[in-house]
Amino acid sequence: MRRALVPIVLVALTGCQTVPEQNRLQPLPTDGPPLAYREVVQKARSLATAATEAFYVDKWSEVEVAAVGLEQAALYLPRSSDIPEARQASLDASVKTLAKEAQTLRDAAKAKDENKTNETLQRIHLRVRELRE
Repeated sequence: MRRALVPIVLVALTGCQTVPEQNRLQPLPTDGPPLAYREVVQKARSLATAATEAFYVDKWSEVEVAAVGLEQAALYLPRSSDIPEARQASLDASVKTLAKEAQTLRDAAKAKDENKTNETLQRIHLRVRELRE
């Protein structure tokens, strides 16, 4: 009976652990080989999601950090490898728009402007969606 109880307790304790905080998103590399386009778009998507989650719980400084990361990701996109042919023609305009939206998000978060932050996040999510392959 005692032998059966120990594994049950261990399983129960393991199941009761809290979910760890989201891993901090790693910055884009400044040197070395460029990341693939798909990876940079995924990074932008993760940053947009992180900004939305931070906004939801009023962590304005985290929204600002995500906005800075989004701007960096946008500016990194033209240097990425394996850019799909379908995206090459419109990439410069998309990058400029996403970088501008990221700056707007950063400013709105700094001002703690809920409406402007929400509207900007919606536009950012649409822009990132347009970048996917």
